[in-house]
Amino acid sequence: MIVAIPKETAEREKRVALIPETIANLVEKGLEVRVESDAGRAANYLDETYQEAGAEIVKDRNKLFKEADILISIQTPPKEDLEQMKAESILICFLWALQNEETVTLLKKENITALGMDAIPRISRAQNMDALSSMSSIAGYKAALIGANELDRYLPMMMTAAGTIAPAKVLVLGAGVAGLQAIATNKRLGAVVEAFDIRPAVKEQVESLGATFIEVPDLDDESETEGGYAKELAEDEQERQRQIIHEHAKKSDIIITTALIPGKPAPLLVTKEMVKDMHAGAAIVDLAAEQGGNCEVTKPGETTVTDEVKVIGPLNIPSMLAYHASQMYSKNMLALLNHLLDEDGTPEFDFDDEITLKTTITHQGDIISPILKE
Repeated sequence: MIVAIPKETAEREKRVALIPETIANLVEKGLEVRVESDAGRAANYLDETYQEAGAEIVKDRNKLFKEADILISIQTPPKEDLEQMKAESILICFLWALQNEETVTLLKKENITALGMDAIPRISRAQNMDALSSMSSIAGYKAALIGANELDRYLPMMMTAAGTIAPAKVLVLGAGVAGLQAIATNKRLGAVVEAFDIRPAVKEQVESLGATFIEVPDLDDESETEGGYAKELAEDEQERQRQIIHEHAKKSDIIITTALIPGKPAPLLVTKEMVKDMHAGAAIVDLAAEQGGNCEVTKPGETTVTDEVKVIGPLNIPSMLAYHASQMYSKNMLALLNHLLDEDGTPEFDFDDEITLKTTITHQGDIISPILKE
């Protein structure tokens, strides 16, 4: 069984799907691991360390794809690479199947079994496979640092000979994994933090990190999906939500937005009017930029200034911490492989198992994912 790791080709992508430490575990199981030359260099994992772990370094990318039984990557490889893969081989990566119908159609046509790391169910048994949470944690941490770097003020309260400097006020919108990590990091930096989320269940988590939870009264009790994501609110509820956010935005030095709805554009949380009412020099870090942004004036991949407020729309934040992001993704991947492979290293697809069913997008020329069948 040949496991192959290609070099990522997507713009801004510095991560690698498996690190040498993980590869050593796979080699011990009797799997043959092949790594494209320089696949890990951008994340500071060098070819020599892969070889020491028992991997073969391959310079011919076409050969890598043609001979792989299991191909593991971060991003979905380009069409021309997927067409090189043999029938009944396995692809595991971030697929985002709902947004990439053409890719799913191609995988069906080529009879490739595809598993989406973004589709792993958020259940206790799958926590060690949950790459979305791993990457979100990194994004939340880095967002706090980006905000601190762009702000022209201290974050902590400072007692100086020139007088006392008040701490910065940070507003975090969305208290999922990224939001909670942003809260924790800003608190460690000394800021005063408020957080908003439509899910009342996260209030305790927010307060346990030392932040103040902002509540919107009379929201729909069914504000959370089965997978733990926020649901889209009715229009009248969205308006009440924006009114309350507006009041808190006026006094914030930094706003970090993290709200996403699977398969849909990011919800609008910060309007032009809110930006206009923020003080000069304030900063907004929009983690939802890749899905259109939570802020109305966000430009994905750019830092702009609107009404004297900096609006940052970073793309692929986990790749900014490529070393640890690769390490975490690699451990998530190893856990998934341990779930799929039997003692002989042969993949087994038991669709009575929730993890296997929901993670598998295509298999033997058919669509398996329940989400795509809805």
